[in-house]
Amino acid sequence: MHLIMRWIASALALAITVYLAQAIGVDLKFATSGATSVAITALMASLAIGLVNAIIRPVVQLISLPISCLTLGLFSFVVNALMFWLTAMIVPGFHVGGFVPALFGSIVMSIVSGPLNWALVSAVDRGD
Repeated sequence: MHLIMRWIASALALAITVYLAQAIGVDLKFATSGATSVAITALMASLAIGLVNAIIRPVVQLISLPISCLTLGLFSFVVNALMFWLTAMIVPGFHVGGFVPALFGSIVMSIVSGPLNWALVSAVDRGD
């Protein structure tokens, strides 16, 4: 149940990120209804973000470890943005307008998904 709640929280965080950033968006041509398209694409993109962060991100972080040490960890923002941008290339209907929007989107996604994950998972733990 926790995995499903985290997936929903990630999709909500992605929907909020799409709402806040104009260069990050969802193409509505992949479904008949706009709201359904946004929900399905957000769920697909959040699943893809999770898979990219679980499989590809550790390899990229290991390769970029020397530059991360030189920048005192600030290069991790670049790695997060690249993973966000890669997800946009993988998921049909989800697009990011460049590196800077990907950087903004990854930061907003991190800020929003933390409290959402905490709230939804703790609500499930309490039985609400």
